[in-house]
Amino acid sequence: MSSLPEVEILLPVHNEAESIEATLREIFDELSAQVSVGFLICEDGSKDRTRDILTGLAQELPLRLNLSAARKGYSRAVREGMQMLHADYLLCLDSDGQCDPRDFWSFWSLRSDYDLIIGWRVKRADTLLRRTLSGFFFVIYQTVFRIPVHDPSCPFVLVKKTVAHEIVGKLGTMKEGFWWEFVARLHRGGYRIKELPVHHRLRVAGVTQVYKWKKMPGIFVRHVAGIFRIWAETRR
Repeated sequence: MSSLPEVEILLPVHNEAESIEATLREIFDELSAQVSVGFLICEDGSKDRTRDILTGLAQELPLRLNLSAARKGYSRAVREGMQMLHADYLLCLDSDGQCDPRDFWSFWSLRSDYDLIIGWRVKRADTLLRRTLSGFFFVIYQTVFRIPVHDPSCPFVLVKKTVAHEIVGKLGTMKEGFWWEFVARLHRGGYRIKELPVHHRLRVAGVTQVYKWKKMPGIFVRHVAGIFRIWAETRR
């Protein structure tokens, strides 16, 4: 007789054939010894062997797969994963291997006290350009929202199922800034938020699929417009 896992782990995946198996096995090995886990894998139109690898791994690991022939984008992939959630808690991680699953335990110990626990990449292992633009945008973001966190775009997140299901239908304004929007809407909704430091590592393989130089100006403009749309929609 099957039972629900205690926590389901959501990873949006796009063109990660070189690293996805190692990433999933590392997460499973770290967590499964002490909690029951399942994976929600939202594959997003990969052009390499990612789908084949995931299909094979689903024979060994507790994966629920949402496969797509076309590119949907990070935000939609994560939203679809949240809608698939059955367990009482959802852990969200990126699939590039930069998140260290050993940090999970500090989150798990506080799960009953907060609606959302988010990581803070104190030593962020991203390019100088990406960190600079993120820092500049953070100033604008905090001028509007004044949220007591240092790193609202961190993809290391533990959230209660009830909260994920309540908020998911409101998301989608910041298509390339999912976590910025997620944290802003929860803060504006009065949910309890806790930030914890996490280790951030270099990518295991490949390159970022979103934040490429030629895309940066457009992303920045859309991010700023999204801030004010979210503020207007959540204005009390």
